[in-house]
Amino acid sequence: MSVAASIATKPAGSPADPHCTRRALRNHRLNDTFAAWWLAGPALILLVVLFFLPVLAVFGIALTDWQFGASTLSFVGFANFTEVFSDEGFRASLVNTVFYVAIVVPGTITFGLVIALLIESGKSFRAFYRAIHFLPFMATLTAMAIAWEALLHPTIGLVNQMLAGLGLPTANWLRDENTVLPVLAVIGIWQNLGYAMVLFLAGLKSIPQDLYDAADIDGADLWLDRLRTVTLPMLGPVSMFVFIVVALRAFETFDTVQILTQGGPGHASEMLLYTLYRESFEYLRTGYGASVAVVFLFIVAALTLIQARVLDKRVHCQ
Repeated sequence: MSVAASIATKPAGSPADPHCTRRALRNHRLNDTFAAWWLAGPALILLVVLFFLPVLAVFGIALTDWQFGASTLSFVGFANFTEVFSDEGFRASLVNTVFYVAIVVPGTITFGLVIALLIESGKSFRAFYRAIHFLPFMATLTAMAIAWEALLHPTIGLVNQMLAGLGLPTANWLRDENTVLPVLAVIGIWQNLGYAMVLFLAGLKSIPQDLYDAADIDGADLWLDRLRTVTLPMLGPVSMFVFIVVALRAFETFDTVQILTQGGPGHASEMLLYTLYRESFEYLRTGYGASVAVVFLFIVAALTLIQARVLDKRVHCQ
């Protein structure tokens, strides 16, 4: 029985018992708390089992010299972390990852917004264009990587054949230290382009037409003025979300490196997740690989928080 109902059952004109009222309120709050934990409990259990416990396990393994498959291990403290920061291979993979992210994130956002604006301004075949551009994001990345490998083949690939037909120089795109990382970045932009486009399309549809009408009245009738004064400011929250998600996906790049280059030539295309995989499952240095995972986790978390704070301030200042 609720508090209101318990009070309503008292005779008219009789004062409510303060002790009964407090007891009823306390019971009501306990029931609400129990219901809340009962509803959130399964999700919290899954979060602990699938996220927090594995993270704690990785932290623990990073402090040991355990090798994958070994029955014994020894506590080594922070020796693995010391080795990580002194390892030239790790530094090379970190630099490659930052370079890759620095190309993929702005490229994806720019081209995704441009394509969204073009589709939104069109009058026909919008659904077809949306599906075509979103297909790379939905398709199996392994199959797409194999298709790119065929396109970039040094002798029979379509890219080199087209360049040769135009009289331009060709290259071994995936085996040249100067071209392999930019090529992987182009593939990364192509892969994430549809996702950014769909989000920007949703953001464009949510902009009230009244704002554009007001801009026309104020003299901002050119498309560039409308873009600068209305479209971009109103897309601020969507842009922040796209920026963070695409940056996280870029940092987590693994499939294209594994399928196309295996980190080569040399360490020219090796990135952090591939370094983690190689150390843990090829060299079986699981303790060292766990320390790489911990460093990777801290880097991604720190950059995500910085991006969120900086972009959130800019978004709300519009």
